[in-house]
Amino acid sequence: MSGSDTAPFLSQADDTDDGPAPGTPGLPGSMGNPKSEDPEVPDREGLQRITGLSSGRSALIVAVLCYINLLNYMDRFTVAGVLPDIEQFFDIGDSSSGLIQTVFISSYMVLAPVFGYLGDRYNRKYLMCGGIAFWSLVTLGSSFIPRERFWLLLLTRGLVGVGEASYSTIAPTLIADLFVADQRSRMLSVFYFAIPVGSGLGYIAGSKVKDVAGDWHWALRVTPGLGVLAVVLLFLVVREPPRGAVERHSHSPPLNPTSWWEDLRALARNPSFILSSLGFTAVAFVTGSLALWAPAFLLRSRVVLGETPPCLPGDSCSSSDSLIFGLITCLTGVLGVGLGVEISRRLRRSNPRADPLVCAAGLLGSSPFLFLSLACAHGSIVATYIFIFIGETLLSMNWAIVADILLYVVIPTRRSTAEAFQIVLSHLLGDAGSPYLIGLISDRLRQGWPPSFLSEFRALQFSLMLCAFMGALGGAAFLGAAIFIEGDRRRAQLHVQGLLREAGPADDRIVVPQRGRSTRVPVSSVLI
Repeated sequence: MSGSDTAPFLSQADDTDDGPAPGTPGLPGSMGNPKSEDPEVPDREGLQRITGLSSGRSALIVAVLCYINLLNYMDRFTVAGVLPDIEQFFDIGDSSSGLIQTVFISSYMVLAPVFGYLGDRYNRKYLMCGGIAFWSLVTLGSSFIPRERFWLLLLTRGLVGVGEASYSTIAPTLIADLFVADQRSRMLSVFYFAIPVGSGLGYIAGSKVKDVAGDWHWALRVTPGLGVLAVVLLFLVVREPPRGAVERHSHSPPLNPTSWWEDLRALARNPSFILSSLGFTAVAFVTGSLALWAPAFLLRSRVVLGETPPCLPGDSCSSSDSLIFGLITCLTGVLGVGLGVEISRRLRRSNPRADPLVCAAGLLGSSPFLFLSLACAHGSIVATYIFIFIGETLLSMNWAIVADILLYVVIPTRRSTAEAFQIVLSHLLGDAGSPYLIGLISDRLRQGWPPSFLSEFRALQFSLMLCAFMGALGGAAFLGAAIFIEGDRRRAQLHVQGLLREAGPADDRIVVPQRGRSTRVPVSSVLI
């Protein structure tokens, strides 16, 4: 069952794992009812027999994956923590600064489908090891770029996307193959705590390492060393479980990958997946914009209010805003992710549409608070921080829930592809362009105004207000997903159990056992 570690490099580790015989205690289908449509949730002993891993080892694997996820986001936002210094060093404007994040996200987005395809078919552990090792080397190299080679910084930030794409598309699918039901939701919440916490640590590490070393370049040399440790832990601790085994009946045949084109067609016909991905795109747009521009905006606000001296050419930009914003991001991330998962878990008992509804409430609720944080920045920096805190908490409610939605409306053999498709969509229309778009709008507004610190502040303030509008659109997409979520989840369950055959538009039928024979009936008769 655990032969993945002895399989050849990039070999499929779980095709031959048919699972134990029907009737094994603690496994799906073991209660003397092999024809039951709903899979029973395995107990701790059952999960261990299916995956070949003890509960302690499974929890340790999640801890390693969480550490790497935290490291990924820490590296991503270390640049934002020292962005004013980068602008001064390379002598660039807002649009070029936004391009740093846009190039990275664009690379990440383009490579995600490649690793999604590989992750559904080959050994996931070795794919992640190679990607993270490459990312660590490139990140280290980016810290030695001279001031006249800004284009080289853009190139290295683009190459960093290789490592992140190899990890983000694959890691959640490993968790899905280790746990089910509420256990999976809890583990995903732990995994996605790392996104806001890692982002916050990126700001903190960037600003504090720069202050201690007296040089912003050292901020980019912290995460590569931690990346080496990540590769070692990944290689020694993580073992790949069989795909989808914890979700199917013991008498059901193992799932085999389908063609990539067939995977894409199936995902395109899954409205819950498409609409939740569009909602997540709005989350990416808002978080990407705030992640890069919030510290710079807060610094400009303090300058206008007379609380901080302006950042002049040749000087080191001294401000506590990166540190404070980093701490707020960490705290709101922990509160938001935990709050979202707990509210959703409780509401599911009475409302099967709870997940998309909680996501919609989080996005729709965050928009007015983010708008107020921008509107109040010229009058009170304290009020700005309060509204940012509330807005980011509500925004963070989405992270783990969106991942859970994807995992239960998509069958196991195409989940990495689904993760990749969601990454492409959310970044293509979200944070791949939003930092650059915000910077571009800011520069265009400033062109028509007299040069001053106030005009720099106002231009960025007005451009960031676009985030509140995008949050409202994302909330509407999640409300749409709530309409389809029950049927799509049921279809995925039936497919995993071997009761649903892939069919075209003219052949929408499933195969169910009836009196010892297989009988074809319309899907609608089962999903009602």
